[in-house]
Amino acid sequence: MSSRNFASSSEQAAVSSGGGCLSGYILPPLAVVCVGALLMFFSLGSANPPVPAEIQTSSQPMPLSNVFTPEVQFWAGRIQVWSAAAGLDPNLVATVMQIESCGDPRAGSHAGAMGLFQVMPYHFIASEDPYDPDTNALRGLNYLSRSQETAHSNPRLALAGYNGGIGVIDWSESGWPAETQRYAYWGSGIYAEASGGAGESLRLQEWLMAGGSSLCRQAHDRLGINP
Repeated sequence: MSSRNFASSSEQAAVSSGGGCLSGYILPPLAVVCVGALLMFFSLGSANPPVPAEIQTSSQPMPLSNVFTPEVQFWAGRIQVWSAAAGLDPNLVATVMQIESCGDPRAGSHAGAMGLFQVMPYHFIASEDPYDPDTNALRGLNYLSRSQETAHSNPRLALAGYNGGIGVIDWSESGWPAETQRYAYWGSGIYAEASGGAGESLRLQEWLMAGGSSLCRQAHDRLGINP
């Protein structure tokens, strides 16, 4: 991972209004209808109207694909929570966890990266435990969110920025470090299949055969998952 920056977000709301029963002079029959509607309104008091179905379901978490390995699926519930807090697609978050640690909370690298999302030490404050899953996710996913914003929601570029530093997003891919090129290749393929509803990920199987399986065996043992 490279230097992490924190992104801010803004919300916009649009409200429109139009004329109603009291917006002008009307014919008597319509006036009766309007008065009746007003009486019904006051008789209901402050009762809340039903919430439209599309609003009721809009707050539901996005589903996590079944393509990820059991070690990543172990964290499915937490991934949903972390993703919602960071404003990210849980399948993108799971893709990063898959490649970085395969769900091993104690994973480490020769470069010093730590935990589920392989965060470098300088992204934590002194009082934090880098291997605590919630802390690791907070620091890692804040940077992924920033990378995605810089990449204008292009998942391949966001993944490249997470691995090689946000600055590489503006480079030609041919100028990316070899590790970042491989990372974008694995990650973009896995994410595309996961978010597209595929029953399995051929790119994930390719990653496992290329060496990812050893990382997953380590995670499997660490988490105590039954065979």
